Amino acid sequence: RAGTSLHRPDHWPIIMQGDEKVYFGPYLLSSREIFHANETCFAIVNLKPVVPGHVLVCPRRVVLRFCDMTPEETSALFLMVKEVAKVMETVHSAPALTIVVQDGAEAGQTVQHVHVHILPRQKGDFKNNDDIYDELKGHEDRRQARSIEEMAAEADSLKPHFAAKPKPTSSVYSV
Repeated sequence: RAGTSLHRPDHWPIIMQGDEKVYFGPYLLSSREIFHANETCFAIVNLKPVVPGHVLVCPRRVVLRFCDMTPEETSALFLMVKEVAKVMETVHSAPALTIVVQDGAEAGQTVQHVHVHILPRQKGDFKNNDDIYDELKGHEDRRQARSIEEMAAEADSLKPHFAAKPKPTSSVYSV
């Protein structure tokens, strides 16, 4: 996703909601990358994952910086992060997660669109636990981009975990 259209070929299918196109910064997304979405946010598999199960959650509106989100977007974003994190922990049998927001270029943000990284962690996955931050910071240059087929297979395996659940009949319920 770092500055070249080779990562988002024009022939990739686009997720549409009505006539809405979904973007991750300047990149038009393929519906095959998105595994969970609602009216405010979406979750996608990562083009260049740092660890297996490394996914991203983003607001639908392209927002450059965290503090530029509305209160409603902030709440919806982190409610989806919580939902996706629970699934990723289960799917990857992860005893822990690293949940990260890189807010601005100096913080390592490579796509100008607020996004939350969710990385399932395993004991010993990095020699020094905090090395994951160095890997996140430089992974765009060091990692090979995955094919749309690889990304679609991962997204397809995650979609059933987010199937619509019936709403409680009571008007008072917790999220």
